Amino acid sequence: MADCSQPAQPRCSSINYYWRLVMTAVSFTLFSLGGLLLSLIGFNLLLLVQRDTLRRRQLARRAIACSFRCFLRFCRGVGVYDYRIEGAELLQQDRGCLIVANHPSLIDYVMIASVLPEMDCLVKADLQNNLFLRGVIRAADYLINSEAETLLPDSQQRLARGDNILIFPEGTRTRYGEALKLQRGAANIAVRAGCDLRVVHITCSQRMLDKQSRWYQIPPVKPLFTVRVQARIDSQSFCESNQDAQPLAARRLTRHLQQALVPLNR
Repeated sequence: MADCSQPAQPRCSSINYYWRLVMTAVSFTLFSLGGLLLSLIGFNLLLLVQRDTLRRRQLARRAIACSFRCFLRFCRGVGVYDYRIEGAELLQQDRGCLIVANHPSLIDYVMIASVLPEMDCLVKADLQNNLFLRGVIRAADYLINSEAETLLPDSQQRLARGDNILIFPEGTRTRYGEALKLQRGAANIAVRAGCDLRVVHITCSQRMLDKQSRWYQIPPVKPLFTVRVQARIDSQSFCESNQDAQPLAARRLTRHLQQALVPLNR
């Protein structure tokens, strides 16, 4: 066994780096194959054995959450990264709530969905063309951000029956070193649906899987992803009694979220 005492530290660090690089490639491969197998086999079998649409969607989302938990534990086990989720029990108690989070990395959705087996999500339309994810999106019946005419009424309906919907108000991953730039969609839905918003902060101790990085651009040391569940926001506290004031309320709420979504690194 190699001696990892002080003189050999650079060599050990180099070995660790290349190990994490190889395991990162393996984890990406497993994630893609997992999505493909779920789409081609798992969800097609579910379609045959479960005819009820709502029950089938529920089972599909639970399968996705279970797969994500296995994936995250694998990545932590082989040393690709570490992660922790603080306040998951608060998310699990929420009903009919918009979950709004900042979006620093590719695995933000994976971490949140892993602890919420029945969570809904607003996804980018482009992902419907992704060979590995389109079957997952279809089986989970996620909301699509390009369906402007039906997005608001569909969101209101799902929130009214107690579904939680995850939205990244930036619309894409945060650009490293730049301030958050929020779109108004989350605030519009919250104001018109009359629902609360749950704020989630996501941080990473190193740059990895961000908007400007390739998958193989891993940090020199193992990063730690942290998900922190924060306070609920009452969207109606930003509203006037006049329904015509809803656009103004959405602007106020968006400005508030602009500050509330800035995570405190600690």
